[in-house]
Amino acid sequence: MEETEEKTIPLEEGMECVQKGLNKIKVILEGAPESFSSDEYVMLYTTIYNMCTQKAPRDYSQQLYDKYKEAVEDYINTIVLPSLKKKHDEFLLKELEKRWASHKLMVKWLLKFFHYLDKFFIKRAEVPALNEVGLTCFRNLVFQEVKGRVTDAVIALIDLEREGEKIDRALLKNVIDLYIEMAKGKMEYYVNDFEEAVLRDTACHYTRKASSWIVEDSCPEYMLKAEECLQKEKDRVSNYLHSSSETKLLEKVQNQLLVVYTNQLLEKEDSGCRALLRDGKIEDLSRMYSLYHKIPKGIELVAEMFKQHVAAEGLVVVQQAADAANNKAENSGGSQEQQDFVKKAFELHDKYMVFVKGCFADNSIFHKALKEAFEVFCNKSVAGSSTAELLAKYCDNTLKKGGIEELSDDVIEDTLDKVVKLVTYISDKDVFAEFYRKKLSRRLLFDRSANEDHERLILSKLKQQCGGQFTSKMEGMVTELSLVKENQNHFQEYISNNPAANPGIDMTVTVLTTGFWPSYKSCDLNLPVEMAKGVESFKEFYTKKTKHRKLTWIFSLGQCNLNGKFEQKTIELTLGTYQAAVLLLFNTSDRWSYSDIKTQLNLADDDLVRVLASVSCAKYKILNKEPSSKSVSSTDHFEFNSQFTDKMRRIRIPLPPVDDRKKMVEEIGKDRRYAIDACLVRIMKAKKVLTHQQLILECVEQLSKMFKPDVRAIKKRIEDLITRDYLERDLENTNTYKYIA
Repeated sequence: MEETEEKTIPLEEGMECVQKGLNKIKVILEGAPESFSSDEYVMLYTTIYNMCTQKAPRDYSQQLYDKYKEAVEDYINTIVLPSLKKKHDEFLLKELEKRWASHKLMVKWLLKFFHYLDKFFIKRAEVPALNEVGLTCFRNLVFQEVKGRVTDAVIALIDLEREGEKIDRALLKNVIDLYIEMAKGKMEYYVNDFEEAVLRDTACHYTRKASSWIVEDSCPEYMLKAEECLQKEKDRVSNYLHSSSETKLLEKVQNQLLVVYTNQLLEKEDSGCRALLRDGKIEDLSRMYSLYHKIPKGIELVAEMFKQHVAAEGLVVVQQAADAANNKAENSGGSQEQQDFVKKAFELHDKYMVFVKGCFADNSIFHKALKEAFEVFCNKSVAGSSTAELLAKYCDNTLKKGGIEELSDDVIEDTLDKVVKLVTYISDKDVFAEFYRKKLSRRLLFDRSANEDHERLILSKLKQQCGGQFTSKMEGMVTELSLVKENQNHFQEYISNNPAANPGIDMTVTVLTTGFWPSYKSCDLNLPVEMAKGVESFKEFYTKKTKHRKLTWIFSLGQCNLNGKFEQKTIELTLGTYQAAVLLLFNTSDRWSYSDIKTQLNLADDDLVRVLASVSCAKYKILNKEPSSKSVSSTDHFEFNSQFTDKMRRIRIPLPPVDDRKKMVEEIGKDRRYAIDACLVRIMKAKKVLTHQQLILECVEQLSKMFKPDVRAIKKRIEDLITRDYLERDLENTNTYKYIA
């Protein structure tokens, strides 16, 4: 086949053809009912193709590239810009939206016709692609020209929407997207030419709103409006603004509505934070938290008000207990009021824990506020007693047989949880420990504990909160009592194998380790023969069993059962060892004087007075006293009351309680001195050299887990350690101490 030479297209002729095609595109874009036939399309495409592929110098690629740019610019200058100049406000935005859509369509068509240029020429000539040229033309000629007016128009619409009018959100979205399209996906135009202006306008808008709302509205009404505004601004972002604006926009709204008015709003007289807490407005407080927890220092202010409110309520409960105790001081000594205080403290804690977990999203700041509020009133004296003491009493009532009331295991566990929680709030934990140990010892020794599992449960809870050192003695007590039965069985075996050792009475001995138990007063009571034999038997048994242990007998803790043979009937009497020793004397003689009883038993006066009062002046008059009066004196005489009777076959004769509170307080003081000494030595041994201030601070910090040490007491202990050669002052600097190894 022979090659036919293609006809070369001259520049003018080719350009004329191209211009015709461009004119037709313009007409179509402006809405004329015309279109390209496939012949016209092929004709235009081929002409451009041929003009680009002719051999040099007739390769007109560069001229066509310029022609393309000229066509785009011409369309913009003659049609697009004049149409935009005439339009304002929303009409400007609609026109811009329409013109940008037309522009994209035009570029799309031109790309089809100028396909060859895009594919081969631009790489070769290293010039921008046609698409980019189209975008650049629109940006430089149209966008830069109108962007100021467009931004104003967009903001005007947003403001209308904020005032509650309906607007065309889709239009807004398309126009706003243009700021990003013009920067080829980068954010500079959006941020600099649009967002900054929107944020300024937002601030002004909400400043105006807030200044009138804060005067007119109550705190809950104001918060509802603020919440609604924030939600609407979020919607705005999701509907037509760029997502990157959300944080900045909400910050502006929060700042104008909430930050500026934080104090004014939260402290509103009858509707602010305090009023909401007082009236238990859960929903409003939750809203307050959700609005303010994102605001620097906002939530701290709410927490501070919460703390003050709870502390004030707590102090009211303390005062109520004091008033109630004063009113009843004549009769009961106010013990019930003190127990009511503990109950009310629990109720208060439950009530406000609901707020912390519900309204305040379990935020640690509010847990801390609740703790600090409770620390304020839980360290006040309640009707003359410390909370530490009252909590120990409350536990005792909960855990002993026939205590508060019959409670289920769950309720008891819940109560113990609450006790432990309050223990963590008191600064004198050692006072609680001492009183608790004293009460625990009585429950265990007199078999008054209702349930060993509950005893162990509270100890494990206390151990968790206050550490093993806190509970080690108490745990020792509970464990030791469970071993007592074993010891008793061995003693019984010993007696049955050694008939000579049998004391002739049933006898149980509880052996305790001194270190675990509170200290008890021991006295050399001259035991009645019947008992003395038993004590000797046990001593022999115990000496054979263990070599290096010394037994000290604490008769004041003993208990006896005696048969009282009265004329009407025999009654079994349950009483203490001292009481039993006194009554057994009346087997040898019907009448005794006070001084003879004292000599016979070797008892101290205060013990003897209590014992004789319990059997001659109280409910059960086993002895008749001369002269007959309400109290015992050293000149009294006593006779066995053979006429005594009671409807019961068995009675317990209690001893009047001894108020050993003063003694316990003294013991706690002594223990604290030892604790301070040990702590100071421990710190100095580790640090070797410390200034006075550092040593005090460190000592306070370490000891505050158990009690709040008094700085004066620490200074005193330091002086004492210096005289005992544990520490010395630095010769150069007297404010510094050295450890003496």
